[in-house]
Amino acid sequence: MKMSKDYSQYFDFREAKIIREEDGKTTLRLNGRHIQIQSAPSYKDEKKRGKESVRIHYDNAIPDDMREFGRDKSYFIMTYGCQMNEHDTEVIRGLLEEMGYVQAEERRDADVILLNTCAIRENAEDKVFGELGHLKKLKLEKPGLILGVCGCMSQEAAVVNRLMTRNPHVDLVFGTHNIHRLPHLLREVSFSREMVIEVWSKEGDIIENLPKKREGMRAWVNIMYGCDKFCTYCIVPYTRGKERSRLPEDVLAEVRELARQGYKEITLLGQNVNAYGKDFKDRAYRFADLMDDIRKIDIPRVRFTTSHPRDFDDHLIEVLAKGGNLVEAIHLPFQSGSTEVLKRMSRKYTREQFLELVGKIRSAIPGAVLSSDIIVGFPGETEEQFLETLSLVREAEIAMAYTFIYSPREGTPAFEMEDNVPMAVKQDRLNRLNELIAEMSCESNRQFEGRTVEILVEGQSKSNPNVLSGRTTSNKLVHFEGPKEWIGHLMQVRITKPTTWYLNAEAAEPPRLATALSHGA
Repeated sequence: MKMSKDYSQYFDFREAKIIREEDGKTTLRLNGRHIQIQSAPSYKDEKKRGKESVRIHYDNAIPDDMREFGRDKSYFIMTYGCQMNEHDTEVIRGLLEEMGYVQAEERRDADVILLNTCAIRENAEDKVFGELGHLKKLKLEKPGLILGVCGCMSQEAAVVNRLMTRNPHVDLVFGTHNIHRLPHLLREVSFSREMVIEVWSKEGDIIENLPKKREGMRAWVNIMYGCDKFCTYCIVPYTRGKERSRLPEDVLAEVRELARQGYKEITLLGQNVNAYGKDFKDRAYRFADLMDDIRKIDIPRVRFTTSHPRDFDDHLIEVLAKGGNLVEAIHLPFQSGSTEVLKRMSRKYTREQFLELVGKIRSAIPGAVLSSDIIVGFPGETEEQFLETLSLVREAEIAMAYTFIYSPREGTPAFEMEDNVPMAVKQDRLNRLNELIAEMSCESNRQFEGRTVEILVEGQSKSNPNVLSGRTTSNKLVHFEGPKEWIGHLMQVRITKPTTWYLNAEAAEPPRLATALSHGA
């Protein structure tokens, strides 16, 4: 039998046998397992940017016949990667619990285990495949266990190939664009007992009104999806698709509901949040306008991540300078301090332009605390260019940074570049950069000594239950003694001793405890 679709990138035809093709699905036999391919990722399709309009769907109730599907069953989710993945996990939890599943404390007690994955670095993939190796034994012990892989890794053809050929104990693979299809996919896996693969390579529509199971007093709010920047090292434009902004009225309604429920802090999410609204054709409404409207909602703290220097305009700076619930912590990834490296990265700004932006931010928001993302060892990076990165950290007064060794990602333009910086050199540069970040963090923290600041109390220390931790509006981590009843509340503390990575403090006054979350988290 000849297949109607070309799946040659996933398996050797000599090893796979076609069982049937019907209703747009191809079922194969490979490694002793039937594999049902409903749709699979394609590097070629993911590089396309369709001109068709993005549709918005509001009616996404769980089918009636699926609402009791998970009764007396439990689930366990392992999440890797960024805040966007954390938010996707909240949606997955919401879907599962509306189907009757409950969250298991331990993975060995679960009936469904999902790995929500990240594709941004090679070591993130290594961790996932290592975990799948550990779960193989559990799958042998519990044949009825449904084991699934979702998230950004699932959008990569090479990953799906590896799952099909080397991990036959995996039951379900789905991507970033079809999370809302999870109830249907679980039913298909349960009834067919075949590996089911459904990964959409198209950009995806916007799915509103999906259930979310949040935890704690902070909430993620997705305001847009995808990215159109195409930095040469980054796989995200392929795994998350083109930029699609949620309508302002939908975002604002969600934020108002979170305020009503008593959430103390929200973080607006997007691969590039300050590109919000650029895809609107019928209105001139951008990220600064959204922030200005959210500023008027009665929620104590509003953060956002992550932003791109190219889209950080003067209007946004003007709105952030109004303060109020818009906090002064700004995450501003610059990736490299060398204009030449930035050009090869296709970041489309120079070192000088980044410093000019930082100057504008600090002039308008004197207390701004900047953090960043930085890559070392990008193809062709010289010692002199790396030193430019170190000097930019000092000039921009970066207080904290997520630092990475360059990791080639198949499907990106940089994958075709010669990875000519030796690993020993990359590691040395990372060590030197981290030493500088530690120095900058310590210097920034020292400025808080003796000050009284507001923190949101987040939890107890694992080593000492009498010690609580929380964060300032500038995102500084604070440790202090207090009762667990203070968790989830805003309060004033006095900074007694700054250290490199956190601040020690004492309570200046207890919190007003009448503001607990109405949803009981």
